[in-house]
Amino acid sequence: MKGIIDTRGQNYRYRILIVEDDEIIAKTLKEQFGKWNFDAECVKNFSNVDDEFMKYNPQLVIMDISLPNFDGYYWCEAIRKLSKVPIIFLSSASENMNIVMALSAGADDFISKPFDFSVLIAKVKAVLRRTYDFVGSSYILKHGNMILDIGEHVVKSDSGEVELTKNECRILTILMENSGNVVTRSEIMKALWESDEFIDENTLSVNINRLRKKLDEIGVSDAVKTKKGEGYILS
Repeated sequence: MKGIIDTRGQNYRYRILIVEDDEIIAKTLKEQFGKWNFDAECVKNFSNVDDEFMKYNPQLVIMDISLPNFDGYYWCEAIRKLSKVPIIFLSSASENMNIVMALSAGADDFISKPFDFSVLIAKVKAVLRRTYDFVGSSYILKHGNMILDIGEHVVKSDSGEVELTKNECRILTILMENSGNVVTRSEIMKALWESDEFIDENTLSVNINRLRKKLDEIGVSDAVKTKKGEGYILS
C-alpha cells in the first residue's frame, strides 16, 4: 500500500532530511549519504522546514543550529510536535550549552563540525537501529490540518488529538493515501482483512461511524464522506 514502509527490509533505503543552509555542506552530505545507500533531500525553504518535513516524511533529520529565519532549536521543537523521528544536530557551535539546548529541544545526538563522515554514518546507523529495530516504524500522513501518526494510532488536529483502534487507523490511512479519490468498500475491507469474501459489511459501517465520531471530537467534522453506491472519500 502506498505510504506504508517496512524499515526492516534488506533493500529498504532510509530517507534523511538535511536541514543545512550551507549549500556546499548540504550537497556533500546528500552525496555521501547516497554512497551509503541512504536517500537524502536538502531543505530548500527555510521558512517552512516543517512543511518540507511532512512532504518528505524522513526517518531521520540532520539539523544545523544556525539557519535563516529560525534556528535549529526552533525547528527541532516544531518537528517534535509532529513526530518522534530521530534528529541529529550537526553544528560548529559545539559549546556545552548548545549541546544541552539541542538535546533539550528533542535532539537524539549532537556532532560537532568539522566531523569525520565515517563517525557520522556510524551514529546515524546506531540511531536508526535503536529507533526502528526496537521502537518500530513511525509513519505520518497529513490532510489539511489533520495529521495521522500510523505508528502511534493517533490522529491530531489544531483542536486536539484522539487515539484510534487498529481498524480505524487502517481505514483513515487508506482514505488519506487516496485523498480526493473514492475508495470502495471492497478496497477498504481488503486492506483491513485481506479478503472481503466472508466479511459482513455492517462491521465496516460500524468502524466508519466510530471513526467519524472520533474525528468530530477533534473538530474534523464531515471529513469522511459517503459516495452512495461507490464508497468513501476524504473531503
